[in-house]
Amino acid sequence: MEPTNATLDIDVLRTFHAIARLRQFRAAAEHVHRSPAAVSMHIQRLETVAGGRLLERDNQSVTLTPLGQRLLASTTDLLRTHDKVLNDLHGKSMAGRIKLGMSDEYAVRIIRDILPLYAATWSNVVLDVSTAPSLALRDQITRGRLHLALVVLPLGKKPNPAALSLTTPVWVAGASMGAGADRDMTNPLPLALHVADCPYREAMIALLAQAGRKWRVVLSSPSSQAVEACVESGLAVSMVDRSRVTARMQVLEHLPAPPAHEVLLLRSASAQDDPAAELLDKTIRQHFSM
Repeated sequence: MEPTNATLDIDVLRTFHAIARLRQFRAAAEHVHRSPAAVSMHIQRLETVAGGRLLERDNQSVTLTPLGQRLLASTTDLLRTHDKVLNDLHGKSMAGRIKLGMSDEYAVRIIRDILPLYAATWSNVVLDVSTAPSLALRDQITRGRLHLALVVLPLGKKPNPAALSLTTPVWVAGASMGAGADRDMTNPLPLALHVADCPYREAMIALLAQAGRKWRVVLSSPSSQAVEACVESGLAVSMVDRSRVTARMQVLEHLPAPPAHEVLLLRSASAQDDPAAELLDKTIRQHFSM
């Protein structure tokens, strides 16, 4: 039975919200600058007040119980109001509009797991988010049409020290596609292509041309999910980050080896001295992972 004088501790709630957003205890501990043991103790205290289990854990991630979902929904405004009051009292109120672009394959991760952390603290900053192919996003940054852009670009002669991550994409086909499909030189290779201005599209076409492989387009789409679904169905071959290979895909080893790429967070010249853009830059860098 919960105590009659039970109260909701803001720090404990902040820990709970971090876990709900990041879906990992260790990542949440880093975000709230506490040890994993302290985070576990926070959740135990909160579950005592809430009167039930809030989280289900396995080796990979954390999910919310129905009670946890109710608590998250009912305390989001509370935490946002608390932070806004403190920001106003300490002169940290910040307003503005930040235009953020990102390549489609990272959109779900950034929008679901990272942007809410930023919006909860800086509620007066309006986020204007769009997705586009990486080369188009780079052009928009150069033209000053975006403040920030998360892009994937071919690795240069030397890795960029500011890169969020290095990645080497892989050729993939559906797990049901017959063995040796990547070695069949008699028939054109069926491809699921990303739209123009995507570096993976350009890499696929260039590598096949250099190898003298014939190919045909089954799908051309701006959606990474559509490309991946086409691969999983066994209709076509494509190139994806190794982190996006699913159980319904097989990695093809006999096609030309793809070049390494790097994930970069670009900032336009007009946003270099913008404090809202600087804080969003730091938030993405702190929490981004492949």
